[in-house]
Amino acid sequence: MAKSTSTPELRERRARAAKLFDQDYSQAEVARRCGVSRTTAMRWHRAWIQRGRKSLDPLPRGRPNQLTKAKLARIEQALLRGAQAHGFSSELWTLERVAQVIERVAGVRYHPGHVWRVLRSLGWSIQKPTTRARERDEAQIARWQKVEWPRLKKTP
Repeated sequence: MAKSTSTPELRERRARAAKLFDQDYSQAEVARRCGVSRTTAMRWHRAWIQRGRKSLDPLPRGRPNQLTKAKLARIEQALLRGAQAHGFSSELWTLERVAQVIERVAGVRYHPGHVWRVLRSLGWSIQKPTTRARERDEAQIARWQKVEWPRLKKTP
């Protein structure tokens, strides 16, 4: 399995290769000194010959962020108004609900499984409700625990 390399490391390795090409080192020697395959050194050399040193700069990795600072500010203001202000039945924010609000406010679609990244960038964190549901019936729960649960529970 290939070792993952960060962008600064890639940039430094490619800059070193460009210096070596400038000094007329062979592709094989550049590959050995930079710790890359000969095929990679050959590609770098071809790019260096055709387009110059700048062509060895690594390309940006990953998908560019679609949410500008202005869009993030609008999203946060929308979330602060509460879930019911956006037509949801309760004040509970779920990742699915936040994803819908982000799409409405910013026009950017996020999978609910990735919405936490946006929330974290806003400084938000996971919270548990401090109160119990108003509909909770303690007597019914106690009856279920005494009657139903023993009946359903596996016995040894």
